[in-house]
Amino acid sequence: MAGIHFQFEDFKQLLRLNIGIADRLDENRAESFTILYCDLSEVEDEKITRALQKILRTSDTIANHETDYFFVLPYTDKYGADIVKKLFDKFFNKFLNSFLISYPVDGESGDELTEILQTSVKHFCKKDLDYLDLLK
Repeated sequence: MAGIHFQFEDFKQLLRLNIGIADRLDENRAESFTILYCDLSEVEDEKITRALQKILRTSDTIANHETDYFFVLPYTDKYGADIVKKLFDKFFNKFLNSFLISYPVDGESGDELTEILQTSVKHFCKKDLDYLDLLK
């Protein structure tokens, strides 16, 4: 298994796509997908590659900006995404700086989700994600 890796420049479009699919297929508007942000700055590239191949499903998507990784996990609520995060922690043998947000619970659009993610990561993880503002 392995997630599909996208260019970081396509991250907001990836969110729009997942929102469109969720709106079309998820009638009860539950937590349709969750975004898991992880700071992997203290992890070697080779180990990251192995973890992505081992832990993620083929339906999961990845976009990264340097060592900041964003995982879009379809049909996964925060509880399920937290399990994925704990699998990464165990694989890397360290507690990763991370945060979770879900659609539509935490935001109704890609812009809302990225704004909430930026604010939350800045507050809880002490990490600035202002580069998300540059995406179309």
